[in-house]
Amino acid sequence: MDKITLSGLRARGRHGVYDFERANGQDFVVDVVLELDLAPAAASDDVRDTAHYGELAGKVVAVVEGEPVNLIETLADRIAAVCLKYAEKCSVTVHKPQAPIPHEFADVSVTITRERP
Repeated sequence: MDKITLSGLRARGRHGVYDFERANGQDFVVDVVLELDLAPAAASDDVRDTAHYGELAGKVVAVVEGEPVNLIETLADRIAAVCLKYAEKCSVTVHKPQAPIPHEFADVSVTITRERP
């Protein structure tokens, strides 16, 4: 299976279990790997035969900026549902670099993999 990777997509959301996370919001960074057959697009040289990553990016940002959830696990699953409209299989990583952790850290993230049934 071929892959398209979109990494470092940044959007502001209001996800988290604490009230201040919902009130103030924070940045989330999303990485997506789509797995699909890219041979038709390579042969036709037509964007209609591939996963349009610009369109996908807009839809992923809409999910991050949309309805708040408690867990980044849930957020990743919602993003994966969008990705599966473009691919047979996807891997989604949601980074929460401003997570309320009382220790110095670089990043916290969740990665999930989903396939079409």
